[in-house]
Amino acid sequence: MPTVDDILEQVGEFGCFQKQAFLTLCLLSLVFAPIYVGIVFLGFTPDHRCLSPGVAELSHRCGWSLAEELNYTVPGLGAADEAFLRQCRRYEVDWNQSTLSCQDPLAGLAANRSHLPLGPCRDGWVYDTPGSSIVTEFDLVCADAWKVDLFQSCVNAGFFLGSLVIGYVADRFGRKLCLLVTALVNALAGVLMALAPDYTSMLLFRLLQGLVSKGTWMAGYTLITEFVGLGSRRTVAILYQMAYTVGLVALPGVAFAIPHWRWLQLAVSLPTFLSLLYYWCVPESPRWLLSQKRNTQAIKIMNHIAQKNGKLPPADLKLLSLEEDVTEKRSPSFADLFRTPHLRKHTFVLMYLWFTVAVLYQGLIMHMGTTSENLHLDFFYSALMEFPAAFVVLVTIDRVGRLYPMATAYLVAGAACFIMTFISHDLHWVNTVIACIGRLGITVVVQMICLVNAELYPTFIRSLGVMVCSSLCDVGGIITPFLVFRLMEIWQGLPLVLFGVLGLVAGGMTLLLPETKGKALPETIKDAENLRRKAKPKEKKNHLQIQTSELRGT
Repeated sequence: MPTVDDILEQVGEFGCFQKQAFLTLCLLSLVFAPIYVGIVFLGFTPDHRCLSPGVAELSHRCGWSLAEELNYTVPGLGAADEAFLRQCRRYEVDWNQSTLSCQDPLAGLAANRSHLPLGPCRDGWVYDTPGSSIVTEFDLVCADAWKVDLFQSCVNAGFFLGSLVIGYVADRFGRKLCLLVTALVNALAGVLMALAPDYTSMLLFRLLQGLVSKGTWMAGYTLITEFVGLGSRRTVAILYQMAYTVGLVALPGVAFAIPHWRWLQLAVSLPTFLSLLYYWCVPESPRWLLSQKRNTQAIKIMNHIAQKNGKLPPADLKLLSLEEDVTEKRSPSFADLFRTPHLRKHTFVLMYLWFTVAVLYQGLIMHMGTTSENLHLDFFYSALMEFPAAFVVLVTIDRVGRLYPMATAYLVAGAACFIMTFISHDLHWVNTVIACIGRLGITVVVQMICLVNAELYPTFIRSLGVMVCSSLCDVGGIITPFLVFRLMEIWQGLPLVLFGVLGLVAGGMTLLLPETKGKALPETIKDAENLRRKAKPKEKKNHLQIQTSELRGT
């Protein structure tokens, strides 16, 4: 009996229907970008200082310029190592008293300004920005600066929790229903976040968006890879991720045009509602329908694909069935990931690699967001690096292999982080170029690691192995904001030192794994244990559907 892949070979593996479905579903990948890294613009922290009642009136009476007002009334001004003083402390002075002169008003109160008492910003802050962010609206600075970290950690926590549920929903109720439900909740949560009246409610909607947004991305990926034939599956997977890159490239332009965070959040959330049109535009996966014994519907969809591609349906289409697995069925167990020496080593190494790729990918983006002189332009240049990264993967994955390109990419990213710590901040363009090289390296890893992960485990625990190891990616995403923003308070280059160490160690640990290029997928634990041995490939081809739904939890 013919399988879906057999039928697609006859009616078109990537014909008109698949191309149309691919372009349609790419919207899901595109709108995922602002959810994943939108913190750079939504949580932008501009220069700020304490609001001191009476200073504005005194400045107007004395005719001060802004520079004079700051010089006379803000502590720690001009000292690079006293940012905390000028941003989070103010002079405990009654600026309304008439005895203050216009020429250095504090001189009459103390011979040395350092002797004047300082206090917290009880009346709020003044922000030097024409727009707004969640920081400026909810005063997430100084003692409350950690709340920005929590805002980004919430979306990653949502990714982690959602990944435990959404996969089951897609397998139990169908890819299309999962896509439509998660897309609707994602869009509503995004809009409600833009309308949130306070920080707490905004945080809850952010968590909800994290719970479903990754599932929406995953459902779109699964659908398109199940529509195409074997020969096109890997290319389509990488191109689907490039749609995410298009979203990254477009994001700084949208943020520049819409500098107010609530309107920006609405602008990036409303397009998700268009995915509800998929109810009429995109059919259910015929592979899933066959797995649910709904053969009549699957045959009807395959007939539609044939007509769309301008082909006649095969005569044996009515005999369509799933390919039978003739191997012995075995229930997966978490303990199987650690049962044998090589699998145990692979599991621990892959956990570290997933954790590191999340920390470096998100960390480099966040660090650039806090140190950039031109945030929108630097973000744009950095995002462009994901296009050549995809090209590198396409060129090397079947020619060179998996491990050496991935290890090299880790080393490049780690070395770039170390180099940036030794470059003066005045050499802005040099820092930008090195940061872009590091971004290119870590993006290569992002696009390769899931394939490597899946190819190292036997069939009956392959999905479990990917899920368990890649869960460390979301764990890394949860702690990355705290690593970046809190370590920068100690020293601006400290996060980069940490990233450099993590990247270089990951590059070395990658080489502890066996190369899988040209090898059949392991079917048993014994096969997985013997991956390092040279053996003739089996006659029966084993095909892997690359489960890159975990890649951006990266």
